[in-house]
Amino acid sequence: MTNEELAKKIVEKIGGEENIQNFTHCATRLRFNLKDNSKADLKTIANLDGVLNAQLQNGQTQVIIGAKVQKIYHEVQKIVKIDEDAAHFEPAEKKGKISSVIETIAGIFSPAIPMIIAGGMLKAVVSLLTTYNLINAESSEVAILSMIGDLVFYFLPFILALSAAKKFKTNEFLALGLAAGYMYPTILNGALAIADTGVDTISFFGLPILLVNYKSTVIPIILSVWFLSYVDKWVNKFMPDFLKIIFSAMIVLLIMIPLQLVVLGPIGSYVGEYLAIFIRWFYTVGGVFSAFALGGTRSLLTMLGMHYAIGPLQIQEIAATGGSYILVSALTANMSQAGAALGVFLRAKDKSVKSLAATSSISAFLGITEPAMFGVNLRYKRPFGFALLSSAIGAAFLSLFNAQGTAYVPPSLLTLPVFTANNFGALIIGVLISAGLACVLTYLFGLPKEVTTARVEPTDDSVMISSKVKENFVIESPLSGEVISLAEVNDEVFSQELVGKGNAIIPTEGKIVAPFDGTISVFFDSKHALGLLSDEGVEILIHVGIDTVNLEGKYFSSTLKQGDTFKKGDVLLTFDIDKIKASGYEISTPIVVTNMDAYQEIISSEHKLIKTGESLIKVQTK
Repeated sequence: MTNEELAKKIVEKIGGEENIQNFTHCATRLRFNLKDNSKADLKTIANLDGVLNAQLQNGQTQVIIGAKVQKIYHEVQKIVKIDEDAAHFEPAEKKGKISSVIETIAGIFSPAIPMIIAGGMLKAVVSLLTTYNLINAESSEVAILSMIGDLVFYFLPFILALSAAKKFKTNEFLALGLAAGYMYPTILNGALAIADTGVDTISFFGLPILLVNYKSTVIPIILSVWFLSYVDKWVNKFMPDFLKIIFSAMIVLLIMIPLQLVVLGPIGSYVGEYLAIFIRWFYTVGGVFSAFALGGTRSLLTMLGMHYAIGPLQIQEIAATGGSYILVSALTANMSQAGAALGVFLRAKDKSVKSLAATSSISAFLGITEPAMFGVNLRYKRPFGFALLSSAIGAAFLSLFNAQGTAYVPPSLLTLPVFTANNFGALIIGVLISAGLACVLTYLFGLPKEVTTARVEPTDDSVMISSKVKENFVIESPLSGEVISLAEVNDEVFSQELVGKGNAIIPTEGKIVAPFDGTISVFFDSKHALGLLSDEGVEILIHVGIDTVNLEGKYFSSTLKQGDTFKKGDVLLTFDIDKIKASGYEISTPIVVTNMDAYQEIISSEHKLIKTGESLIKVQTK
């Protein structure tokens, strides 16, 4: 399925464009605010090719995509146009206060996350270069690289002002003006000089303005933009239209700048500082137990889409104290999910499972855990549980060595240089505990028996094993058409022989006939593919077209069902080639032996053109 097709399908199943109030994305998921959540078919969306999962969390519909989420988001942007009325639509379903707060924070931070991560990654690069003396720490190059990494954090109020204005639906330029008020040299320089001058306030018509260093702060600007959304509406409500362009913005700034410098900014600053103090107290009092609890629940927050809600706490903690204890739990959580997926890769025998687990594990080690969580670990349940336990133990261990994250980054092997501990070796051991324990537990106890064998053994007593194949077994062609190699099929699952070995046919007739005597072992509801089991034990998969599952059975017809027996030459399935092609789908049809490990060799046909009943694949016994 192409990105465009997937985007269209998601929009359709989410209730259509008219049901979307607004939408955004984060590193791995699309986030929709819908007018009516009940119209979203989450089960169907979760089963779409290219979607890892779909869920409703905190009043927000989340479609978890993985690494290519930005590409899908751009395709959705082409389809969905949000007008002003839609953006201000109030859903009939009222959200709880906590849900609304979490959704608001996530909505403000999500657009800024790529920029914040970019700054953190650059700080990690600088740390790596200077730690290993790859570049002089006093050089101008390090100074410039450090500046680039610090830009987003130093001027964070500006970035958050923009996204907060969009979230609160107020004037973006006025919001940027409020950020400028916090970052103006009179305030910043005054705050930095307090130790020398002893002056910590200045007066504005008798009102005391505290000199506070607002760089890297989060809460003050969000609080100010929220107030701005009401003040701006109130001013424009009473201002005559012919005077608005001259006086509205001026009056709003005259109200808001003193208000935020006298009241909102100091309140927000103190709240942020006390939050950081509370986190430190929580870890000091709870120690290992606090770290264990947070490490063990961090992946649950990610699963529920709530991890961005604690992003501001981590940034505020770093700004106030120079390091974040909370970020360590994210590191152990990511490593544990990666380790569990690695355990699945090492233990599973099915090639498609191994391929998914391998790529998901690598992704998680690099900081993106959703593919491993939703595509692998949650699928088998126990690996996810082992990952939670391993993360808890890893976080508890690291708490003994005062481990902290010094920059807001996606915790991964690449960003380890931004983490500090009393002993760097302990940091490495903590990572190994998290990943290694999850891997070992998953390998030993995490998978059901059918996943640890090459194929699920059929329970039907009539099914015969591969030993019944005497010397060579010939699979006749179930289709008439042009024979091509699997390498030419526009689908990596087939072209890389992840499912099995064989051939593909570009059919000239929309009819599949039985290539041998046997049983229908698998027949999808969409009728686009069926698995056949010969009386001799040979298993094959016939997959009509590429991504034709999306047709949901349209243009396919059969009177048979899973479990039915057939004789060689029986018509198993018919389909309309022209209509399938007209719908935009390729019609090349792979025919592969899926239990290929049971045989010595699978010999593909060398025919260019073939008719039903002619030899297509030869199976040789071991």
